[in-house]
Amino acid sequence: MIQTFRAHDAVELAVLERSGFVESRHLGSAVVVAADGSVVTSLGAVDSAIFPRSAVKPFQALAAMQAGVPLRGAQVAIAAGSHSGSLEHMDVVAGMLKAAGLTENHLGCPAAWPGDPEARAWLVRAGRGKSKLAMNCSGKHAAFLWACAENGWDTAGYLEPNHPMQRAVRTVLEEYTGQPIRHTGVDGCGAPVMSVTLKGLARAFTTLAKAPSDKNANARAATIATSMLDYPWAVEGHGRPNTVVMEELGVLAKLGAEGVLAMATPAGASVAVKMLDGNGRAATLVALTLLAACGALEVPEVADVLSKVVPPIMGGDRPAGSLRLGQAVSALLD
Repeated sequence: MIQTFRAHDAVELAVLERSGFVESRHLGSAVVVAADGSVVTSLGAVDSAIFPRSAVKPFQALAAMQAGVPLRGAQVAIAAGSHSGSLEHMDVVAGMLKAAGLTENHLGCPAAWPGDPEARAWLVRAGRGKSKLAMNCSGKHAAFLWACAENGWDTAGYLEPNHPMQRAVRTVLEEYTGQPIRHTGVDGCGAPVMSVTLKGLARAFTTLAKAPSDKNANARAATIATSMLDYPWAVEGHGRPNTVVMEELGVLAKLGAEGVLAMATPAGASVAVKMLDGNGRAATLVALTLLAACGALEVPEVADVLSKVVPPIMGGDRPAGSLRLGQAVSALLD
């Protein structure tokens, strides 16, 4: 059976402490890569295959843009993002589909309730129910469909692994990770998901983050990195961890389901994390700490952001504990 790394190959990245008692432990792997692609810190099995899930959306967006999709501004960011389904998010996606001459019905992602409470209440009041536009991957799907419209490709089969759009994605991922794709599955939104390693994922983000300042870089990659930082609300949502990190630290941040997270500074230092249990609640804590530990970010600035995106563990109506770093990570700060 093809599988990711096992528990005995992982390290303890974080723990949840309640009332002085360590209640849960998050095992996983993580890697920090320098601007030149060299490994700075390696924890666990960073060369084992993982499904990066939505962490590779910036590269899926790049494949769509290279296929001729004229994304601009917030459209770029939402194609590279996992949005919360706000009314603003849905408007951007609807506009992308309209520009392609298509409608919500062409989207191959499932209908969903928005993660945004205001948008959910609006859909309920309007009697509309779940919407494909509200699904957090709808921006990516709209970009895929727009590429089909630009190239005369079949829109009904755009999620098939051998469709030209998905072959283009594979080419981009192999180029940016520097690794061949060994396994392809089906993501939660119905799109193909292609296995990479944490080391490959981090190196891909290093290249992406440096693109705006590299005159020899892919201009579309530079546009994606710039747009994610210019429109961070479109990548996830106001007050959400990825958005806050980009707003306050200027660091590219992209989560993926099942405990995956990748980040990169404009100078090119990057980090990729995979929580083995699939729970991403400590991923931002671990990722930002690792970047601070290697000197890529200032500790006080990281601490300030973490206070806003890592909620306390509650006991009734008052804090009773916290998520904190595992020994493997905290030791790097000494």
